[in-house]
Amino acid sequence: MHATLDHRLPAASFGAVARTSRAAVITGRALSGLAIAFLLFDALAKVFLLQPVVEGAEMLGYPPTTMIPLGVILLLSTLLYAAPRTAVLGAILLTGYLGGAVATHVRILDPLFSHILFPVYLGAFIWGGLLLRDARLRAFLPWRSRA
Repeated sequence: MHATLDHRLPAASFGAVARTSRAAVITGRALSGLAIAFLLFDALAKVFLLQPVVEGAEMLGYPPTTMIPLGVILLLSTLLYAAPRTAVLGAILLTGYLGGAVATHVRILDPLFSHILFPVYLGAFIWGGLLLRDARLRAFLPWRSRA
């Protein structure tokens, strides 16, 4: 006989889940909203092949033909993140996407704080916003509280 996790049980049955304050929820939504707005703008600029995107792609060493597929991937991942039921999956996919952006900027030796770390800052907004508004996700992480 093996133990299985019953997904029908409330999260509180697996341990104490702290309530999320109203201020944390508002801050989390604001961080997520800013990230979503930026990512949607970036995705649509890629899908519609706006001139600055095409020029930027060439500067980064990517052919313009890669912009539409990257834009579609970014758009779908962002939409998953924007929907509460799939936000964690969207955050995971966006983390992978942003990791590729970091690697691209490292490869061409861009400046550290303004270019290489910008996707990291955006990832912090994505995960910070999600963590602030979802107590279940905070409870899932192996952080230690002061005892």
